[in-house]
Amino acid sequence: MRRLKLRRGQLDLLAGCPPCQGFSAMTTLNGAIKRNDPRNDLVFEFLRFVRALRPKTVMMENVPDIAKNKRITQFLAEMEGLGYRCNHSVLNAADYGVPQRRRRFILLAGKHKKIPFARRAVRKRSVREAILRLGAVGKRDALHNIPERRSSKTMRLIRSIPRNGGSRTQLPSHRQLRCHRKCDGFKDVYGRLSWDKVAPTITGGCCNPSKGRFLHPAEHRAITLREAALLQTFPRKYVFSLRRGKFAAAQLIGNALPPEFVRRHAKSVLRSLRQHHGKF
Repeated sequence: MRRLKLRRGQLDLLAGCPPCQGFSAMTTLNGAIKRNDPRNDLVFEFLRFVRALRPKTVMMENVPDIAKNKRITQFLAEMEGLGYRCNHSVLNAADYGVPQRRRRFILLAGKHKKIPFARRAVRKRSVREAILRLGAVGKRDALHNIPERRSSKTMRLIRSIPRNGGSRTQLPSHRQLRCHRKCDGFKDVYGRLSWDKVAPTITGGCCNPSKGRFLHPAEHRAITLREAALLQTFPRKYVFSLRRGKFAAAQLIGNALPPEFVRRHAKSVLRSLRQHHGKF
């Protein structure tokens, strides 16, 4: 507060995301095991900033399973005790102009004022709308021009996956990888996107078809980092550094909350600030 020359109550918006790994269903096998991840308590570090800054509005996002955790119940109770009215739910980014299924817990809170979520989009955006005009790989865009190195066996598998939403589960057993024949889960692995549907959740493994349904709808390759970024709704020319390599950039893209989803809810926060504080 000293560095930013902020007085208590002066900050317009405090936004953040406490680490989500300990709350994620993926790391707890959909709740079958319990994890006592010390990072879960960083929810209360977020609350410490709210107490100290007393911002006019608060926005927090996390994985859906945080909604079932006792820490969020305590968090909400303390927020209300500080005079905040909380609006929280698990929302799907596909309902807000993002061509991707992505469910996230969202909290919007205003001092003595409840902030509504953004209006839902009239229709969902498709993979086709997001990436078709980008065209084939091989252009000057570094994120769209990173070569793939795969074994001949893996390439034969990829070529055999039916285009436009096809899955390895459609192949006879003898044409699947041995590890896939032994595992009954993770059926999206080596699956293709569908042109006229929303994409599945873009993750940090988005450039690797062994991590999910990340094969291009028509071409025999994984989606590029630029295609993944467009499915996340980053602007076409947004720069991601490749200095630390392809997979580090993929983590940045996959871990992000989609900008279009953020923009729509930010406009709701902005309207609240204008109505009740006469700013902007």
